[in-house]
Amino acid sequence: MNALPTTLDEQVEQWRHYLGRRPGVAASDVDELTDHLLTTVDDLTGRGLAADEAFLVAVKRLGAQDELAHAFAAEHSDRLWKQLVVNGADPTPASGRPAGLAAMLGFAAVAGLMVALPLQAMWTSADSGADAVWLPVLVSLLGVTAVVAGWFWWQRRPVPPTVAIATVGALAVFGVAGTLYPFAPSGMTLPLFLLHTPIVLGIVLGASYLGRDWRRVDRWMDYIRFIGELFIYFVLIALGGGVLVGLTAAIFSFVGIDAMTVLAEWVVPLGAGGALVVSAWLVEAKKAVIENIAPVLTAVFTPLFTLVMLAFLAALAVTGNPVEADRGLLIAVDLLLVVVLALLVFSVSARPTDAGPRLQDWSSVALLVAALAVDAVVGFAIAGRIAEYGTSANKLAAVGENVVLAVSLAVSLWLYVGFLRGRRPFVDVERWQVRYLPVVAAWAGLVALAFPVAFGFA
Repeated sequence: MNALPTTLDEQVEQWRHYLGRRPGVAASDVDELTDHLLTTVDDLTGRGLAADEAFLVAVKRLGAQDELAHAFAAEHSDRLWKQLVVNGADPTPASGRPAGLAAMLGFAAVAGLMVALPLQAMWTSADSGADAVWLPVLVSLLGVTAVVAGWFWWQRRPVPPTVAIATVGALAVFGVAGTLYPFAPSGMTLPLFLLHTPIVLGIVLGASYLGRDWRRVDRWMDYIRFIGELFIYFVLIALGGGVLVGLTAAIFSFVGIDAMTVLAEWVVPLGAGGALVVSAWLVEAKKAVIENIAPVLTAVFTPLFTLVMLAFLAALAVTGNPVEADRGLLIAVDLLLVVVLALLVFSVSARPTDAGPRLQDWSSVALLVAALAVDAVVGFAIAGRIAEYGTSANKLAAVGENVVLAVSLAVSLWLYVGFLRGRRPFVDVERWQVRYLPVVAAWAGLVALAFPVAFGFA
C-alpha cells in the first residue's frame, strides 16, 4: 500500500480514536475497520482523488461512525458487559469526554450523600414541625439535581453559559422559594410545591444533558429516550437494592442485631441518590444495545393502558357512579393520564421517524382517544366539584393539569391522524412532544411558585 501523507495519517488516527472510544468496539475491530478504510483510500487515490477527498469518500462508504459502533455493540454485547464491569472501560457520552468508571463512582457517592445527610438531619432533629420534614426533602432534591447537572457538565465540557445560568438559576429560585415561603403545615400549597418542582428541574436538566446541542429539537428526543432508559435502570437497581436490604436485615436479625435502622437511615438514602448517577452512566454505556428495550416495553404497555382506560369508561357507564364523589379517584386518574402522556412521548422517541405507518401507530392513536375520553370525564368532574364547593389550590392545579394534558394529547392525536392519512411526516409528531416541554415546565413552575402566594401558603 502506498505511503500516506501526514495529514491523512492524522485523519485516520483521529477516526481510529473515535471508534475505539465507542462502547462494544474492541481494538481488533478498529484494526479491521481501519484496514478496510485504508484499502478504499488507496483505491480512490489510485483513481486520481486527493488524499483528503479519498478519506471522506471512504468513510462515507464504510458508513457513519455511530452506525458502525452500534452494529459492533449489538453483536458483541457480552464483550461490552465485561469491558464495563471487569475492565472498567470508559463509555463515551452523546458528546464530550469519556465517562470514566472512577469519576462516575465519585459523582454517585456525592449524590448519595446529598440524599442521606439532609434526611439524617431530619431524623435526628428535635423539631417535629413541618419545616423539619419538607426542608430536608427539598435540600435533597436540589442537591441531587446539582450533582447530576455537574455530572453532565463534566462529560460535556465546555458548558454553554446559557445552560449553566439556567440550571443554577432554577436551583437558586426554587431553593430560595422553598426556604422563605411560610407554608402552612397542613395546607395544600406545600405538596403542590414539592410535586411540581421536580418537573421543572427535570426539564432544565435536559439542557445540561445536551450541552451545546440544547437548542436542537431532534436532540431533545435523545434526552427523552435517556430519561426513559434511566427510569428502567433505576427501577431495576431499586428492586435489587430492596432485596439486598431485606436479606441483610434478616441475616443480622438471626444474631440479635437490628440492622434495619442503619439500613433505612443511611444505606437506602445513599443508594437512592447514587443509583441515579449509576443509572445515567449505564444508559450512556449500554445505549447501543439496551436502548432496544424501549420499543418492546412501549409496544407492550400501550395497549394495556388503553384497555385500562376503556375498562374505566365502561365501568362508569355501567355503574353510573359519580366520579366527583371520590377525590382519591380524581388523583389516581390524573396520575394515569400523566403516565399515558409519558408513555406516548417515550413511544414517539423510540420510533424511527422515517418508517411508514404500522400497527404500533394505530395502537398509539387508540391510546390517545381513550386518554382524551377519560380526561373529558375527569375534567367535567373537577368542574362540578369547583361549582359545588368553590375553588382551592389543589382543585385549580388539577384543572390546569387537565387542560395541559388535554392540549398535548389532542394535538398529538391530530398530528398522528395526519401522519396515518399520509398528509404529514411523523417527525411533526416528534417535534410537538419536544416543543410542548416548555409549556409543561411553565405550568409546573407556576403551580410551584405562584400558587402558594396566591392562596396565602395555605
